[in-house]
Amino acid sequence: MRIATYNVNSIGARLPILLRWLDETKPDVVCLQELKAPQEKFPVDVIQEAGYNAIWHGQKSWNGVAILSRGHEIQETGRGLPGDEEDTQSRYLEAIINGVTIGCLYLPNGNPAPGPKYDYKLQWMERLQKHAAGLLAQNKPTVLAGDYNVIPTEGDVYKPERWVEDALFRPETRAAFEKLLAQGWTDAVRKLYPDETIYTFWDYFRNAYGRNAGLRIDHFLLSPELDGRLTAAGVDRHVRGWEKSSDHGPVWIEIAD
Repeated sequence: MRIATYNVNSIGARLPILLRWLDETKPDVVCLQELKAPQEKFPVDVIQEAGYNAIWHGQKSWNGVAILSRGHEIQETGRGLPGDEEDTQSRYLEAIINGVTIGCLYLPNGNPAPGPKYDYKLQWMERLQKHAAGLLAQNKPTVLAGDYNVIPTEGDVYKPERWVEDALFRPETRAAFEKLLAQGWTDAVRKLYPDETIYTFWDYFRNAYGRNAGLRIDHFLLSPELDGRLTAAGVDRHVRGWEKSSDHGPVWIEIAD
């Protein structure tokens, strides 16, 4: 079972890129972030023509997440991250596919930090910790995949000294991510590639992609039930080089049946 996560940075603008990548790699499950489209503007007909079922949680102009499945039913189990009824941002979607619980998330960026946006980011991470603990308590195979907007370590960023005050790399952000891992989740990419330089995002400015001046901010966290079933992981880095592509590259893992 190949599960992928991809921040498309506007599904309207990147739909040809998404369809090209789906046709090339044919993942079984895809978590999409940053749709930047209201609920009624999601291109469900085109996605279905490409061979995928879909559920999505849209929002006009901003945010938005979706889960696609090729060949398996999608049983939706959650829409929106629990813990704040006043939070209307579309950042979390959850479903069961082929016996695996999939949480698709788009964690807040948080910049500028400090400030209200950073406060919201840290509060969102606290809510995620509580929800993640509840998922672990169910003792079922679970994946939390998406754009975390977290640079976990200095090895996950080009020239870390330039990111010290950024919301993605501040000590509070990294500590919150570590708190998640300490619950018992496995960082899938780092499990298989503990020391390699791996990036998932390259800015549009200063030829970041050409210089490989990137960040690793798109992550898969696996519950203990899936930890031993992880067989492969990678980044489809070349997709970032396609014309008019997202500033993220698709990231994927493979889970044994």
